[in-house]
Amino acid sequence: MDSSASVETVQLNYKKLGSGQALIILHGLFGSLDNWMTLAKKWSEDYEVWLIDQRNHGKSAHSTKHSYLHMAADLARFIEEHKIDQPIILGHSMGGKTAMEFAVQHADKLAKLIVVDIAPVSYQVHHWQIIDALESIDVEHLENRQEADQQLSSQIKEKGIRQFLLKNLYRKSSGGYDWRFNLSVLKNEILPISEWAVSDKEYKGETLFIKGENSSYILPQHGAEIVKKFPNYQLEEIPNAGHWVHAEAPTNFVGAVNRFLNET
Repeated sequence: MDSSASVETVQLNYKKLGSGQALIILHGLFGSLDNWMTLAKKWSEDYEVWLIDQRNHGKSAHSTKHSYLHMAADLARFIEEHKIDQPIILGHSMGGKTAMEFAVQHADKLAKLIVVDIAPVSYQVHHWQIIDALESIDVEHLENRQEADQQLSSQIKEKGIRQFLLKNLYRKSSGGYDWRFNLSVLKNEILPISEWAVSDKEYKGETLFIKGENSSYILPQHGAEIVKKFPNYQLEEIPNAGHWVHAEAPTNFVGAVNRFLNET
């Protein structure tokens, strides 16, 4: 039985580039489709690339629900509505878990699976500092983005992480700023977002896991759970990269993805 069949779905914002075999890209927590635009433009030379904002992110609909069953159901609806035939699905972090959940629930509806720096296991929550920092900003009364960055910098020292988060800040037509992601729901749902381990089914199709050398999201002890659910998998490690492997080592990352896509 398809456990996502009765799950409430939402409308997803997207951008489409190029033509050819469909490649769907899913961003991670606090991200948006714009994070992947540079790489999407490269792949659009050979593929029909679909960039998607997941629920409660970017310009997609907000909902009080934010589980991987819901996000996989959103994706199933999106693929059906747009009549996308046998896409390759690539997901990073939270998007990787959405992609894995979709694959085990709808194994016949995708051609290949690419999972970026995440495993089908539960993790301890470690986003509280980011959530606290985001909540500390009075977005309604900001004068400009620089002020937001200054306020964030007292709690988040890494400039790259601040820039990543601030891409979600937008000026409202009525004045003031707001976040594009649904911060209150993501805070409330942070436990299932972190701990959800992917349903106990398997996807036997070709699967590529990519990990950053300096990241601890995919560890040797995760191998048993990976092979249990994705028996036809391979793993590529990208040197000198962390969790945001696609941003930190884009050339090596694209090379790894392309080698996998070109396998027959």
